[in-house]
Amino acid sequence: MFDETSITSTLDVDPLPQPEVRLFYLAMKRLFDVLMSLALLPVLLVSAVVLLALNPFVNPGPLLYKQPRMGHHCCAFMALKFRSMQPVEQITRGADDPVETDRIRPFGGVLRKTRLDELPQILNVLRGDMSLIGPRPDYFHHARRFVRQVPGYRERHSVRPGISGLAQVEVGYVQGVDATRSKVRADLFYIENAGFQMDAWVFWRTLCVVIGHKGL
Repeated sequence: MFDETSITSTLDVDPLPQPEVRLFYLAMKRLFDVLMSLALLPVLLVSAVVLLALNPFVNPGPLLYKQPRMGHHCCAFMALKFRSMQPVEQITRGADDPVETDRIRPFGGVLRKTRLDELPQILNVLRGDMSLIGPRPDYFHHARRFVRQVPGYRERHSVRPGISGLAQVEVGYVQGVDATRSKVRADLFYIENAGFQMDAWVFWRTLCVVIGHKGL
């Protein structure tokens, strides 16, 4: 359960009500996204080379996985990931269905636990599809259902989606319409209280999650 009170008391959050202040924040956020993504490009390149060598033995199939996600203003974009699951021709899992854990290969599980599977999304950040921090984008066909059935879900797309976000570190992985409501609460809280302090908090909590190898 997402608890706004604990976050507020910890951060003493101060929203950015003045338009000029918010514009400065957004400009600096974009600059940070680009510079950090450029700095991570060598890591992405080395990781890709290593995985290309290992995949035939531990994770046969394509190196990259592409999936349409719902992004800024509810527009679709193609999110990139290092593939961690056995490839299929078409996704059949519904919005309320559990994750197909039987398709996650052992080595793919390592990629997911360490979040290395998300590394190619720095290319999405450089393209402007995503930010390093923001609401996590959902599979587009599931998201269209959430837009219709989850209050506030459309509004969470008023900013660029992120590789990590407040919902990911405070709520965790959720699936289905009902659980998505809790995620939306966290995402809207992030948007309403956006600022350097909030982003720093999410960045720190993301490091804790990665170091703790939490999540799918």
